[in-house]
Amino acid sequence: MTRANPLVERAGARSEDAETDPLLSDPVTVRSMVEADLPMIVATDRRITGRDRTAYYRRKVAEMMSGSGVRLSLVAEIDGQFAGFVMARVDYGDFGRIETTAVLDTIGVVPLFNRRGIGRALLAQLMRNLSSLRVDRVVTRLAWDDIGLRAFLIDLGFAPRPRLSFTRRLD
Repeated sequence: MTRANPLVERAGARSEDAETDPLLSDPVTVRSMVEADLPMIVATDRRITGRDRTAYYRRKVAEMMSGSGVRLSLVAEIDGQFAGFVMARVDYGDFGRIETTAVLDTIGVVPLFNRRGIGRALLAQLMRNLSSLRVDRVVTRLAWDDIGLRAFLIDLGFAPRPRLSFTRRLD
């Protein structure tokens, strides 16, 4: 397939159930995120988390639009309808290590489109884009009790890291 924009791909959702469940074979369009996607990103996140994180997403989209750093943010659509998003950034080392790593910041799928391969399509395109940038690995963080997201990530080849994270509040 010829593509004018390498950040956009049209593909059917991949799943072992795709042959038996027509909902899983919807064609998913994955494209670069634009500023106009912000209201749908915020609404999707609010439906998933129950929290209003508008300010957080405004900052993330502003960073993406400013071109500071390497940010990869994608949106998935089914028949032109917003279905999900993923936001990531590339780091060129941390804690004294020189290693090109992508940080998967946020992923969200509109609940109406759950189990239709949206998350898989978003991450598949993200991995292709990161691979073309010669990124060595992708890392993310999640709550220890987010069993659904953990299972999804493990199914896609992610594994827990043997790393201890410390935090301290500044008063």
